[in-house]
Amino acid sequence: MKRSFGILFCLFFGLMGFAQDEATLKSQVRHAIDELVQFVGIPNDALDAADINRNISWLTREFNDRGFNTSVLPTEGRPLFFAALPMEDDKPTVLLYMHFDGQSVDPSKWDQSNPYKVVLKAPENGTFTERSFDELNDDIDYEWRLFGRSTSDDKGPIVMFLNAIDLLRKENKAIPFNIKVILDGEEEKSSKPLPKAVKQYRELLAADFLMINDGPVHASGKPTVVYGCRGITSLSITTYGPEYPQHSGHYGNYAPNPGLQLAQLLAGMKDEQGRVTIPGFYDGISMDEATLKVLKSVPEDSEKINEYLGINTPDRVGQFYQESLQYPSLNIRGLGSAWIGEKARTIVPATATAELDIRLVPESDGTRLKKLVRTYIEGQGYHVIDSIPRRELRLTHPRIATLREGSVTDAFRTDLDNAYGNFIVKTMGSAFGEPVVQIRIMGGTVPIAPFINELKIPAFIVPMVNPDNNQHSPNENLRIGQIDYGIRVFYHLLGSQM
Repeated sequence: MKRSFGILFCLFFGLMGFAQDEATLKSQVRHAIDELVQFVGIPNDALDAADINRNISWLTREFNDRGFNTSVLPTEGRPLFFAALPMEDDKPTVLLYMHFDGQSVDPSKWDQSNPYKVVLKAPENGTFTERSFDELNDDIDYEWRLFGRSTSDDKGPIVMFLNAIDLLRKENKAIPFNIKVILDGEEEKSSKPLPKAVKQYRELLAADFLMINDGPVHASGKPTVVYGCRGITSLSITTYGPEYPQHSGHYGNYAPNPGLQLAQLLAGMKDEQGRVTIPGFYDGISMDEATLKVLKSVPEDSEKINEYLGINTPDRVGQFYQESLQYPSLNIRGLGSAWIGEKARTIVPATATAELDIRLVPESDGTRLKKLVRTYIEGQGYHVIDSIPRRELRLTHPRIATLREGSVTDAFRTDLDNAYGNFIVKTMGSAFGEPVVQIRIMGGTVPIAPFINELKIPAFIVPMVNPDNNQHSPNENLRIGQIDYGIRVFYHLLGSQM
């Protein structure tokens, strides 16, 4: 079995906290693999209500078998799944958040015929070769991987949690926490019903702290705790030229080109170093020396990041990667006008559209930032509307832009000196025998702000899966060693006294 020194180091120190021997843990990992294969085999596209209901049936059975009381909580969208062990008044309560829906799949882009049928693969010569599940003997190779939709995002952590509960029960180990679990059925579709649902079920969800088990560990593979995540909102900008596409020979130099107008608008939003130039966009953000020290403690190599991205010079919103995540971003996520490539035509286009996303930090308000963008566009001489302009409007205004706004998911960030955060870091550091990577805020978005705002509790992201898991993409996968890691994390955190 091939393992790096770091993995063996973690395994050795992790086992020091287990009453069971390594063979017992490996047996639990093997059981978790079978359980994950079964769980992933249930399609989970949030657009399909039947998919979600079938997943809830599976969750109900598995949680009930572990002694949980379960409920299905109706919302304005897909239902939430709730589970809790019997409550004791003298124990602190932890609320765990995960999700069981997954991104939609295009089977033609996968290296397997059915993304919901897990395939076992081993790394060989820079690629992965399919192996039989019969080869998963007592000496499981932790570098092998399970390929399938939601193996990592986010069914894997749910199965890790269930199998950690199995180990705690086998040892008759007292759990010093009340445990509540809330599982989201449309996280990948923005969780729009969540704010109202958290308010509606506030008493049921009441807890002392929230732990989110979603996303990958740090790129170093080290134990990781994240204290926050950025929020997100979106904008769509459309500019207009002639009412219909026109021959560029006849009307080039006369009919305004919406593609050029849009390019000029977008170019004016940032400087050459990638910093947003719209006045007020970064207002309220400051970092003291103690914060910068924590950011710099994250083990990252800018040269390796640049090599991975295939870039020479990064934007300079921050002086290094972690600092750049502390600011809101303005990103062009899609851009289009007329036809391109072999379909290109000699025309002046009728429209051009840019899709933007704005990643938010706790100091920034999504509605305010969208208003700043609108004010900037108006300042460039555009009449801004929220619909397709009629002919009368076209003949009245020299420049028109349609601006459509998406919903806002807020950011959150917990103080780095929080008592529950200190407990998580200390426990994980002791379990794995090495310093825990502490990340102040991660770049992605998890829809957690409603819990924090409504329940008034601190929140921590404790990720479980490998950084190169291809989440949201074809060939999503989970490294088997991460199943061992996740079971250990849950075992220690839920089985240790504060």
